[in-house]
Formats: sequence, structure tokens, C-alpha cells
Amino acid sequence: MASRSVLGHDPFMADAHHIKNSPNARTGETRAKLAELGLELLDHPAVGSYKPLIITGDLAFVSGHIGWRDGHASAVGLLGGDFTVEDGQKAARDAALAMLGTLENELGTLDRIASVPRLFGMVRALPTFTQHPAVINGASQVFLDVLGERGEHGRSAVGMTSLPFGAAVEIEGVVRLAW
Repeated sequence: MASRSVLGHDPFMADAHHIKNSPNARTGETRAKLAELGLELLDHPAVGSYKPLIITGDLAFVSGHIGWRDGHASAVGLLGGDFTVEDGQKAARDAALAMLGTLENELGTLDRIASVPRLFGMVRALPTFTQHPAVINGASQVFLDVLGERGEHGRSAVGMTSLPFGAAVEIEGVVRLAW
């Protein structure tokens, strides 16, 4: 019996899960799912001296993303003031579509995503607002809808007093790649 690491994954062994989740087994699957759901990926300009993602080994560390539409942040304002939880969920959805857009641009295909170990959501909110997890559910649902079980993730959702360009929501994450 082969030994397994503490995390239950032996990177040197090809198992059924790895084969099922290889990009060759999914060619075009993720794009087809986006079309089925009627979702369009968003562009996210890199505004500053950074890269939108850095790949180290089989992990892609994705920089913070807000939703962009027509050259501007798609949702500018405060949760608990300007926006309801539902409005925040739409902003989080746009941020997720922007993050997936960057991943597709940088990787060539979303089919290379094996899993999403970590998502970090930031919500621009009044100090009295407490529904940060409900807002970030908008982003989580996009990953689950588009990627299926590959989109399951660990997550944090926190409140902020300010986000770039006055955006209501920003997300960043770590994505494990299939080669």
C-alpha cells in the first residue's frame, strides 16, 4: 500500500481523481458550462506594479479582483449603507467573473483549474454591517456553478473601510492547477 501524505494527496501517484481532473479530460468543459449558465467573463485591468497572478509549482496565487464593467468598478459603495446584501452578492459575482477572466487569459483555459483551495473576500462596509459571509457567497456560488466540485474552497470574508476605486467587494485566491 502506497503511503499518503497528511493531506491525503501523493503528488507522485496518478490516481482516478487526478486523471478525471486533468485538463485533457475536460477540454472545453468549463467554457461550455459558462455558456450554459449564460455567464460572461469580465476583464480586470492590472492597475499598479504587480502581476494578476503568480504561478509557483502547481499553485496560482491570484491578486485581488473587483468587478469591472465599462472601464469602471461595477459596484461602488458601502454595504449596510449604499448597498443591500443582494447588491453585494452581485458585486461579489462580478469580482469572481473578473478573477475567472484573468485565470483564462493567463492560463489559456479554465480547464487547467484542478481546485480552488482558498478564496479571500473583502467587503467594504459600515462598521455595523455583519453579513460579510452572505455577500461573499455571491463569489463562492460562481466558482461552484462554473467549476462544480473543482470550485469548492476554503474561504474567509472580512469587512474593510476602503477598497480600490471605492469597490464594494474584492476577492483574491489560490488555485491549484492541473498540468
